[in-house]
Order: sequence, then C-alpha cells, then structure tokens
Amino acid sequence: NLISKVFLEEKVFQTWYHGRSVLIGDACHKVLPGAGAVMAMKDAAVLANCIYNMRDKSDRSIKIAFASYYRQRYPEADETVKGSAFLTKVMSGQPYQHSPKETMSEPVSDSTPTVLIVGAGLGGLMLGAILENANISYHILEQATEFRPLGSIISLTGDILLVFEQLGIYDELKNISLPTVAMDMFDIKLNALGSLPAKHLNIAPKLSDILRQKVPAHKISLGKKVTRTEEHDGRVTVYCSDNTEYGCSILVGADGAYSAVRQSMYKKLQEEGTLPLCDKDAFSIGYINMVGISTPPNPEKYPQLSDKTRSHSRLVMGDNNYSCYVASVPNNQFCWAIQIQLPDGKAKDEHFANSEWGPESVEPMLKQYQDFPCAFGGTMKEIFDSTPKNLISKVFLEEKVFQTWYHGRSVLIGDACHKVLPGGGRGAVVAMKDAVVLANCIYNLRDKTDDSIRAAFASYYRQRHLEANEIAKGSAFLTNIMSGHKEINRLLTNRPQINWLPLRENRGSGEVLPQEGREEAEKKVLVI
Repeated sequence: NLISKVFLEEKVFQTWYHGRSVLIGDACHKVLPGAGAVMAMKDAAVLANCIYNMRDKSDRSIKIAFASYYRQRYPEADETVKGSAFLTKVMSGQPYQHSPKETMSEPVSDSTPTVLIVGAGLGGLMLGAILENANISYHILEQATEFRPLGSIISLTGDILLVFEQLGIYDELKNISLPTVAMDMFDIKLNALGSLPAKHLNIAPKLSDILRQKVPAHKISLGKKVTRTEEHDGRVTVYCSDNTEYGCSILVGADGAYSAVRQSMYKKLQEEGTLPLCDKDAFSIGYINMVGISTPPNPEKYPQLSDKTRSHSRLVMGDNNYSCYVASVPNNQFCWAIQIQLPDGKAKDEHFANSEWGPESVEPMLKQYQDFPCAFGGTMKEIFDSTPKNLISKVFLEEKVFQTWYHGRSVLIGDACHKVLPGGGRGAVVAMKDAVVLANCIYNLRDKTDDSIRAAFASYYRQRHLEANEIAKGSAFLTNIMSGHKEINRLLTNRPQINWLPLRENRGSGEVLPQEGREEAEKKVLVI
C-alpha cells in the first residue's frame, strides 16, 4: 500500500485564475520530478498572503489579489518547468528521444550531389565522415590555418554514440574518454553543495582527431575564409578571401555562431523581404569562458587522475557570478573551464573582442583567477601553469536558436543555426546529430533538382529544430546554475513567508527578495 505509480507529464498553463477561482501547484504548472512539491507550497504561501492582504471581498479586490499572486509565481514556475524537464531527461540516461543513426535505407541516385562543407569543427567533420562512407562527393573548407585541440571537455551521451560505432571508431573513442556519473558542486570555501547526476562520457578535445581520420586529408582545405556565396542555375559558388572559388550543388554552413554562410544566406533573404524578424535579433549575450587542457607534472597529488574507471567532475561556484569547472580525463589530464557572467553593459562591450575560440588575451584572466580554489586541491594556478598556453582559449558565449536554417541550396548545422550555452555540454552533440540527420536526407535524394533539395532540407529541419530549442533551454538553465546567474538566484532567494505571522530571520549569507504585501509586513523582513 506504500507503492504507487504515476504517469508524469509537464505543462505550464497560461491561465491561472478567472473570476473568483484560482489554481495552485500541479493544477497550473505540472513539472517533472524534483521541484513540484516545493513549487506548490510556495504557491500556497504567496496566495495566502495575497488573500490576507485583501481590503474587502469585492470582485476588484479579488482580481487584484489573484493578479499579484500570478505576477509573483508564474515566472518561477515557467523557469522551473524548463529546468526540471532538462534535468529529468539527463537523469534518465536518455536525454532526448531522437537518437539518429546512419540509416542508409535507400540507394544513392546516379545523380548524386556535390556537397561543400564550410567549417571543420565536430559537426563538419562528422558530416564529412558520413558522406565519405556513403561515397558522396564532398569537400571541407576551414578558415583556420592549422588544427589545434582548442576547447575543453566534451560530453557524449547515448544518443550519438551508436553513430561512432557505425563508423568503426567507437573503440578509439573509449581510449580518450571516461564515463561520469555526477558533477559535484562546491562553494568558494569548498563546502559541498550537492551533486548533479549525469550519465555520459567525458571526452578530451582529441575527438576531432579521431573524426578527421575518417576524412582523407586532400578533402580538407585550410586557410579558406569565406567572404560570400552566390547561387545560379542549380549551382552554389563560394568565394574565399584568397581569391579562390568553389562550386557545389549543396552548401553546408558548419562554420560556427558567426557563420559566413548564414550571413550570406540572410542577406539574400533580407533583400527579398522574407527574413523573419526573430532572425534579425542579436544573440542573447553575457558569458565569457576560458578553457584549457592541463597535464600536471605531479599527478600523484591528484588521486582522481589515477582512477581509470570514471571521470571526476567538480564545479566550484564563486560569489560574483563566476565558476570553475575541472574534470579528469585519460592520460593524467584535467580539462578545465572558468566561466563568468558579465553585466549587460560590459557584455556588449566585450561582444566582438571575444567572438571566437583563440589563445589571445588570456593572461589577464589567468592572473585574475589563479588564486581560485581547485576542487581537487590547491589553487587553479597549479592547473593553469601546467597548461600549454597555446591550448588555452577564451570565447564570448551567446545563445540563440535561429528560425531559418536553409534557403535555396544552402543549409546550416551546429552553432551556425543554434548556438547554445555550455551548460550540459550538449553543443557538440547537437551539431553531430545535425550532421547525421542531414547526411541521411542527402543520401535519400532522388535527384539534384531544386524541389528535391528543398524537400531534403525541410525534412532535416523538421527532425532537428524542436530538439535544438529544447537543448538551448536546458543548457541555459544549467549554465545559469553553474554561474550563479541572477535568474537562478531569484528562484533560490524567492522565499515567501506567511506575512501575518512573525517573519523568521533569513538563514543565509545572501539577500532575499522582498514580499509583496502590506507595508508594515514589508518592514519586518529581515535581510542579512
């Protein structure tokens, strides 16, 4: 009689009250496991305060009370549902329903297209590796003049690992990865805050080397900065800054958040007057990430490095919207990241100065955070000093999911169409899943006509856009937690009390949000 079963669903309703009726808890915001009971009780406390503060029982007073309750509770409910859904999926070991495979179910047409991929990141390399397997003509253009393992740890989950098995490189993947079961979180004094369950492989940045083995060297051209693209008579021409040109029947923009392919595509749509307003909006901005790969000279100091069975992931959260993440990976190495949330004004100033990965301008930031405690012992200075400077990079992080992913014979994948924040480590996985689905759609083309290509792109978009939106929401939620973002602080510092009873002193070191209610009640709130 103490065992029960329930069918779990999620939804935040827009309407919480009408006339003299009002909803609380699951009746107005059904969340996945974890936060539902707390949310319902906070609803009850706020609603009770609003009812208590009513001047009379008139329709107007009741409407004002309900509106006050809704105003205080709806934003938190909406934010909590997004976060709970994302965490529930991660904890279930099946983060997302769609797990694409290289299903080559139909024969390749005799009139196969030629594909030009701009960008040799993980998404572009994955697409190239699959097209190589399918014997579809392709070439990759990369702006960088050399390959360097920039970036930090990559988290791979079961929704992409089967593709590595199909390509015959899963065993190589295991040599540079370790499974992890949780991320342990600490405050600045290294007091334990809790753990976030996780089921994935922590991969060192050498993943790109493994994928590149599946792409013949002569099919990648380095130092190719795309300046513009043109489409005429069923062909796309790509122009590079070194005065070279490349032609193709399908152009894939895998060239990151500041994609030249996307900019050229959107310029055409703008001239035609068909670019959606939402795609004209700027990125949502506000974070700087500095990352690196450390090889400590004294690995015996860190017993976690000798653990060959799992990756140890630890996060230290600072007091001023910054955090430090360190995780062990094979070969006695740590992957690390310093993340800072910037105020709006400073974020805009930093925008163009730090828009891409690179080792430039990291010294001031290294000095600023060298005394930050390392969750594995000592300070971050020891980790910084054992990291080659050419393997440290800094990037300005932004987020946005674009509405338009294709036009004509050009299509976007990865950060070029959905730039997500690093929380959850999902950006690379989503880009590679884009590549798998797009490759399937290209493989199944009947011919190279405009109609066939448009149908293929539409199928790709239909399969990938919804998940990209979900990933963006969940990654933002986790990033906010990891950085102490003001919106997450709002959730944690929103502590409603019953305002006709003596208010209790806040048992925390930070401020709490004031309650709405009578003026005399407001004055009794104690803030430490």
